[in-house]
Amino acid sequence: MSATASAVVFAYHNVGVRCLRVLLDQCVDVRLVLTHEDSVTETIWYESVAQVCTDKGIEFITVDDPNHPDVVAKIRALAPDFFFSFYYRKMLGGELLGIPKRGALNMHGSLLPHYRGRVPTNWAVLHGETQTGASLHYMEIKPDAGDLVAQTSVPILGDDTAHEVFQKVTVAAEITLVRALPQLIAGTAARVPMDLKSGSYFSGRKPEDGRIDWSQPAQAVYNLVRAVAPPYPGAFADIDGTRVIVNKAKVSLARTSTPVGSVQRAGQTLGFCCGDGNLLVPLSLTVNNERLVGTTLKKWLTARAQV
Repeated sequence: MSATASAVVFAYHNVGVRCLRVLLDQCVDVRLVLTHEDSVTETIWYESVAQVCTDKGIEFITVDDPNHPDVVAKIRALAPDFFFSFYYRKMLGGELLGIPKRGALNMHGSLLPHYRGRVPTNWAVLHGETQTGASLHYMEIKPDAGDLVAQTSVPILGDDTAHEVFQKVTVAAEITLVRALPQLIAGTAARVPMDLKSGSYFSGRKPEDGRIDWSQPAQAVYNLVRAVAPPYPGAFADIDGTRVIVNKAKVSLARTSTPVGSVQRAGQTLGFCCGDGNLLVPLSLTVNNERLVGTTLKKWLTARAQV
């Protein structure tokens, strides 16, 4: 089949892999892919865009600055119809964004204009949202601000972790692109201006942001656990001079009145007392690089329980 359009693609992570494969499936002429080198300081649990390019015989490059004049010149010479950005981590400047003849589009992991910015899935779980999704929109200098083309929503269940939600968002991104791409190529795709004032913007998160504040209500602490659960760095606290990571937990409406952060007993239930008097009941902890569940977890909690 002949090419339907040409594109330069900026991509990383699972969304990058799935959406790049959509373009190839729809016979888009991908003339170059820009991706990232995997960081040695990051747990790599996701698929590789570079590997897809290798398998498909597509030229790809990894650069520290996509806005460098040499990179811009290389891309300009390719004269692409479109740019597509799929979870690429660098901002594209105005000179770059002016190159594609038919526009530059980005896939964002939220229902824009809500949760613009970094790690939107984690923020949505942290704030106890019941839905999120994927949004395809035109790119501007201002991040996640250009006209919307299409969105697909997914539910966030009460016990979903951010990783589980991200898997749903990846599928939503693929569905969104499959639906919108024929219209983009035909020049009939919708362009709906975003009302940024009705949305929200959040910056990136650091591992230290996973530190538990026991003065918060148990539900808020539980949402933090879900938002940064493995493969993310995890919610943690320093207890008796030891770093303790809460991998999985639940909330017990115990209504205790003892010091926050202490291990309390409510009937047969052991958990950490939170600011509203309810307990965060751990189902899995990591202590000194050892994962505690079941009997070993109960022994650890019992040894620290305040009578």
